[in-house]
Amino acid sequence: MTVRKNQAQLTADEKRRFVNALLALKRNGRYDTFVTTHNAFIMSDTDNGDRVGHRSPSFLPWHRRFLIQFEQALQSVDRSVALPYWDWTADRTTSSSLWAADFLGGTGRARDGQVMDGPFAASSGGWAVNVRVDGRTFLRRALGAGGRQLPTRADVESVLAMSTYDAPPWNSASDGFRNHLEGWRGVNLHNRVHVWVGGQMATGVSPNDPVFWLHHAFIDKLWADWQRRHPDSAYLPTAGTPNVVDLRESMRPWTDVTPADMLDHRPHYTYDTAA
Repeated sequence: MTVRKNQAQLTADEKRRFVNALLALKRNGRYDTFVTTHNAFIMSDTDNGDRVGHRSPSFLPWHRRFLIQFEQALQSVDRSVALPYWDWTADRTTSSSLWAADFLGGTGRARDGQVMDGPFAASSGGWAVNVRVDGRTFLRRALGAGGRQLPTRADVESVLAMSTYDAPPWNSASDGFRNHLEGWRGVNLHNRVHVWVGGQMATGVSPNDPVFWLHHAFIDKLWADWQRRHPDSAYLPTAGTPNVVDLRESMRPWTDVTPADMLDHRPHYTYDTAA
């Protein structure tokens, strides 16, 4: 069984294996297919039209499936690799081990945001940004620029306390756990972290930055935490809702998975904090 661990607890060998698997997927072209898929859904998901991966109830099950597929791709390179998660309520600074040169590398330089150290820096030669929103082919970051702050544990607790999964109008104006976790309302969890990292993470091609996967693994963990706290709070909506994915409706781009299929992560992986 795959166990997803807090990145702060990874051994040097686990970090090395994870990084090497990422670089292998980049070399064989599979990595960029995930970037392309994510960007396509960012561009097509709208508040008043069809929405699947974002601004909608299926934000969480869609990304759960997306991460499972990516994790399986990593494991096709190295069976020992699991997606780590980044608990940004604890590892909150640019000096966290996450950003060390032996793992993800640090922030970008002032003039253009280019990441200058670590295995994903342009100078390392193995991480060209091919799926992009502009002409720049290097990984960019601006960690905490402008005095931005990551969400706190109190922020997370306030969202985990919400007992309703989602509510009409089922978009970025909704009041419920999903939308507050996604970050369009309230204390802003998921979206705020993307903006705090900056660079490609603040765009539709955010998976160009490997931290995308660690961030979303933590978002997924928070969903699992919420499910344990509210066992009687179901996925909504259940049926007959225009423009969004109901409980037993298939999610694009897949034809073989519904939100109902993704409600329980345990057949696929566990977390290191599981009881």
